[in-house]
Amino acid sequence: MKKNLSLYPRLALILAFTICIPLMLISQKTVSGIISDASSGETLIGATITVPNSSIGTTTDIDGAYTLSVEDNVTELIISYTGYESMRLTIPSTNILSAALAFGEILDDVVIIGYGEVRREDATGSIQSISSKDFNKGAITGPEQLLAGKIAGVSITTDGGPGSGSTIRIRGQSSLLASNDPLIVVDGIPLSGSSISGGRNPLNIINPNDIESMTVLKDASATAIYGNRASGGVILITTKKGKLGTPFSIGYTGNISIGKTIDRVDVLNATDFKSIVTERFGEGSTEVSLLGDSNTDWQEEVFQQAIGTDHNLSISGAIGSVPIRASLGYTSMNGLIKTDKFDRLSGSLNLNPRLIDNRLQLNLGLKTVNTKNHFADRGAIGNAMSFNPTQSVLDASSPYGGFTTWTIANGNPNTLAPTNPVALLELRDDISTVNRYIASASADYRFAFLPALRANLNLAYDFSNGSGTINVPQSASFAFDDLNGGGVNNIYDQTSKNSLLEFFLNYKKELGLQEFEIMAGYSWQHFHFDDSFTNSDVNGTASETSMGSDPSEYYLGALFARLNYNLDRRYLLTFTVRRDGVSRFSPENRWGLFPAAAFAVKLLDNENRYFNNVKLRLGWGSTGQQSIGDDYAYQGRYQYGDPNAQYQFGNTFISTLRPNGYDEGIKWEETSTINLGLDYSIISDRLSGSIDIYRRKTKDLLNRIPIPAGTNLTNFITTNVGDMKNQGIELALNVTPISRKNIRWDFNINGAYNKNEITKLTATDDPTYNGILTGGIAGGVGSNIQIHSVGFSPSSFYVFEQLYDESGNILEGEFADRNEDGLVNEDDKYRFEKPFADVSLGLTSNLTIHNFDFSFAGRANLGNYMYNNIETSSGYYERLYNSTGILNNIHSSAITNNVVNQSNLTFSDHYVQDASFFKLDHITIGYTFNELIGKSFRIYSTIQNALTLTGYSGLDPEVFGGIDNNIYPRSRTLIFGFSVDF
Repeated sequence: MKKNLSLYPRLALILAFTICIPLMLISQKTVSGIISDASSGETLIGATITVPNSSIGTTTDIDGAYTLSVEDNVTELIISYTGYESMRLTIPSTNILSAALAFGEILDDVVIIGYGEVRREDATGSIQSISSKDFNKGAITGPEQLLAGKIAGVSITTDGGPGSGSTIRIRGQSSLLASNDPLIVVDGIPLSGSSISGGRNPLNIINPNDIESMTVLKDASATAIYGNRASGGVILITTKKGKLGTPFSIGYTGNISIGKTIDRVDVLNATDFKSIVTERFGEGSTEVSLLGDSNTDWQEEVFQQAIGTDHNLSISGAIGSVPIRASLGYTSMNGLIKTDKFDRLSGSLNLNPRLIDNRLQLNLGLKTVNTKNHFADRGAIGNAMSFNPTQSVLDASSPYGGFTTWTIANGNPNTLAPTNPVALLELRDDISTVNRYIASASADYRFAFLPALRANLNLAYDFSNGSGTINVPQSASFAFDDLNGGGVNNIYDQTSKNSLLEFFLNYKKELGLQEFEIMAGYSWQHFHFDDSFTNSDVNGTASETSMGSDPSEYYLGALFARLNYNLDRRYLLTFTVRRDGVSRFSPENRWGLFPAAAFAVKLLDNENRYFNNVKLRLGWGSTGQQSIGDDYAYQGRYQYGDPNAQYQFGNTFISTLRPNGYDEGIKWEETSTINLGLDYSIISDRLSGSIDIYRRKTKDLLNRIPIPAGTNLTNFITTNVGDMKNQGIELALNVTPISRKNIRWDFNINGAYNKNEITKLTATDDPTYNGILTGGIAGGVGSNIQIHSVGFSPSSFYVFEQLYDESGNILEGEFADRNEDGLVNEDDKYRFEKPFADVSLGLTSNLTIHNFDFSFAGRANLGNYMYNNIETSSGYYERLYNSTGILNNIHSSAITNNVVNQSNLTFSDHYVQDASFFKLDHITIGYTFNELIGKSFRIYSTIQNALTLTGYSGLDPEVFGGIDNNIYPRSRTLIFGFSVDF
């Protein structure tokens, strides 16, 4: 009998399997439970339950119930739900684990992205966020100021005026003419970046005290979901909201601030001025006879202590199942220049009800602001540096408001003389009122038959109105008109409307080791602007009066989609695509396609003592740009001519119409970015950070270029010509050197290197083309000190090479013959340095010891250069006397450099100076009393703009654009404040 040997292995396998079944059953257990809302008791659909440090998990069903099989040695589960605090709970012996989650998003766990959020550990793009506890401290009126120096690659340059805005650049600039500003999205609402007439800062609608967190999307793989307006990056602002299950609380914060100028421009005082005039022109000269007997510090006369105060009251809690937060804020700030004042009254309301068994989540918001401004004439700064210091402010015999005034033989004001700077301030009444509100409503609905599917609808309406008047009496010398009486009576009004409708579907599902999320939607946005103005003299003289309006509108429409794929919680993929349309371009060029892709892999992900998380990211994406300030760039249009071009028919003056230039073929400017990044966290998360390397290219630059005469209706048109590239590296490091029960020290440092270069400026290669002059300066009509040139950074300084003697002194009017043709002319100019920093650094330190807290933050720029236009416009001897019979003050550099004629210094590279700096933005100390008043009571003091270290000879090394010319100085401010919670 022949045996079937193949039967034995099969029997052995069956036997082994039979023996193992009980062992397998013993080694696993099934955990179940119900997840609900801690306040309302309603079950949560789609809550996530996972095993720590593994890919094993599940989600709750329509009843909030779940069942999960886990190995017997698993003792804990992590339960999370978007918008709620995550919980890590021990599995009881009954294997029934239910939980009630409290509302309140934890920034450390979740990162806000476009049209959604992701777990921070699952982000694939270059994204950085900070919460309110890490914001900058001080007398801050705009939300962008909270971010300065906090995030690598983000540069924020703030104007010195009260309530004024800032210039924000993320990874340098990607355009020459179009906007380089980032897109600002507040609670899901993309804002218009344009300012309203009479306004100081379009972001003043957002009270900094209402902000919960700010997230910056830097690379195109993260920003491409916003396609048409994201080439300059995206800043997502999330405001504070009420929380379910919490009793009502009342909070108040308030402070008073005192600011003063740090330094003054180094012009001659009265004694030195008299001495130099007498020395150069001699006793008994006409020039000496123009000297007065006063000793006036004109800068002291126009500057003042800037007193400010800020108050904020908030109420937060829940009414039943409706979380609510309301706030009211009042800010009043005087500027450093006399008569400059900013007042703001702001309010916000957030309601976040959850309905239909928690499947429908609503977010209703209202933000409103009323600002009143009194603008000082900034021309007073320059005139204070020029006006004769031996003259007094007032002159009782002067018919010009009683202010000392330079006049000509017939007694009329000398129009070539500097204006009395105090008169510029006191005799000008420039006021405005700006009202704005943003109403928003969003709905997030989870379908009962398919909990993994969500529908989202966002609606918003952003309305602004700015109106104002400018009045100057006839007695003002700077508005004098001996024929018509003079004076100024201007009226203006502008309205801006921004309507938004967005709808998208989101489907998220886990399949074993795989998790994927699909989002697709539609966006529609309409911007409408309407304005009117009347400019006239006091008498309303017809020939001196002009009026008009310039209404405009444009539409943005888009289809967008995103796929997030997660394999084994280790391999992460993101694909994004957006198709954008804009009415600013012709139908043939209206639509642009902006795709993006990103991949990330978690090289390390555990909770070991030393090495915790390491994630490698690679992303690529494309974004577009259409923001050129002209809503009809492709259309032929006519506009009213200037008042001096009016035709007179009898006593009636008729305005003329003139055609504008246009380009029918204008289209999208496109920017693509590739980004390689590494995120890491080690030593039990006590040390974490990121490294990013990027390369960004822009093609079809929207640019304003000269064109041949007769080929259009203007000498310059806006069109697509040129390419640019941007590349750099960014580093961020977060360290917690001390973390104990009552002592904690956090230290953060970031750095970025960026190189920007124009690679093309003409349709065809033209090596003889120098470039496009830019950077207007004081130094002659039409003078420009900068140039856009191929192979160089945008706005590179275009100057002559200064020659010096053996002692290092300037040889006036002597420059290098760089092309060695025996002549020194325009051909010898060269491109010398640029205004943008090679390296930017930021650092922040927060130390808490029991109830005492101490923090500081600083920034540094390295490799940025500044053109000192103050010295070139007033640092020469010929400025002292004008042949019309006036004396001007001069900058002390005229004596130091012994320069006589302005033409010998205007384009000298000597005045392009290294403006690298380190600034200590704030130092703050505070103490919290837990039982003194209310739940907590904190007092604090802050020194803002505490220290500046630089080799730059001017007032401030931080001027966006690199031209220092009578800038509004930034104050050093001392703030005292307190906050209390009840």
